[in-house]
Amino acid sequence: MSGFDNFNTDFYQSSYSVDDQSQAGYGYSNTENPYNKPYGQYDYSQPMGYSSPGVMQPQQPYTGQIFQPTQTYTPSPSQSMYSSSFDDEPPLLEELGINFDHIWQKTLTVLHPMKVADGSIMNETDLAGPMVFCLAFGATLLLSGKIQFGYVYGISAIGCLGMYCLLNLMSMTGVSFGCVASVLGYCLLPMILLSSFGVVFSLQGMMGIILTAAIIGWCSFSASKIFISALAMDGQQLLVAYPCALLYGVFALISVF
Repeated sequence: MSGFDNFNTDFYQSSYSVDDQSQAGYGYSNTENPYNKPYGQYDYSQPMGYSSPGVMQPQQPYTGQIFQPTQTYTPSPSQSMYSSSFDDEPPLLEELGINFDHIWQKTLTVLHPMKVADGSIMNETDLAGPMVFCLAFGATLLLSGKIQFGYVYGISAIGCLGMYCLLNLMSMTGVSFGCVASVLGYCLLPMILLSSFGVVFSLQGMMGIILTAAIIGWCSFSASKIFISALAMDGQQLLVAYPCALLYGVFALISVF
């Protein structure tokens, strides 16, 4: 046991004492450490006399101007996403091919056979007016007790196909099927007047025959005039008017009988 006591006393010999903790520690001087005072005895009004080396000093506030990059490209008002407007865009009906101004001009051209047709307008593929006129023609026939909607659309389709083939053979520039259908549909407007007279008066007498012949001539003359001006077929109006008269004659027969 004596050897163990010598080993215990000789192991880790040091001059460090617990009483020395209050004298100096962690590299500070032997002056009075203010942090060793009990709670309530420390004077918080005294400023700190030192600063730790790891604590940064407060910096002065930045009084300069924040960097703002200059805009090298200024979009135009029409190219800006937020300032763009729809003022320059065409109307929706015009994008769909429905132009009321052109419809009105074509209608006036048909109603006034002596009026010179505008070839640039008549060469458009406008089917809004013809569809309305075909529907109106069928409606007036319905008022007379004739349900002929199928015949109206069927004869219109066959007549447009025949006139399309004929005009492509006669003209040098050629014509589209939509243009032929548009012109023939607009020129059906006088036939609506004939069927409207048929609702009130009988068309099977002498007066009805004369009125029917005049309406057929009116429709065929208007259609041939428009085809001549649109396709530049000078001197061929009678050749174009004859097949048009045959087509509108069939519609007249439906109206009379």
